Amino acid sequence: MNTPNKLTILRILIVPIIIIVSLIDFKVCVLGIPLSYIIIDILFIIASITDDIDGYLARKNNQVTNFGKFLDPIADKILVISALIILVGFNKLPPVIPIIVIFREFLVSGYRLIEVQTSGKVIAANIWGKIKTVTQMIAIIMAFLEVNSFGAFTTGELQGFALVFNILSTSVMTVSVIATIFSGYEYLKNGKELFKQ
Repeated sequence: MNTPNKLTILRILIVPIIIIVSLIDFKVCVLGIPLSYIIIDILFIIASITDDIDGYLARKNNQVTNFGKFLDPIADKILVISALIILVGFNKLPPVIPIIVIFREFLVSGYRLIEVQTSGKVIAANIWGKIKTVTQMIAIIMAFLEVNSFGAFTTGELQGFALVFNILSTSVMTVSVIATIFSGYEYLKNGKELFKQ
């Protein structure tokens, strides 16, 4: 097994560790942020970095394999969806956000699978898909560092840095959801001929 595929498997193996940490109450805070949130964030960042590295190494060393093509996007989805569900469990996100993400992933994955079977073409990510990926990663990292919940700035109770950070984290998460919806729409729009069949 080559190094890019090992990194992809590592990314998947980090997810159970994130889940275990989310279940532990360390009763310790750093700058007002629970230690478990910080540990999860570090693990999430490491996993996200492996996503960039494995793709880079696979292309650079000509180590692109069918196994990697299959597993890499699955690893990404497992990581992102798990993190979003944990954030819902921490009351930091409304459930509608992971529901939209999961719905989009099922639709797009199904469409890609049918397209590969019928035409042999692998559908590349569109610009909205790339925006979705980047903003999702940043939004999740910010959400774990955010003491307050999504949209808490609307209550009028936050001030100073807490207010600014909540506005920023809420905005980035909102952009990621919008990009998720638009990227899914673009895939379906481009595949309308496939659906006619």
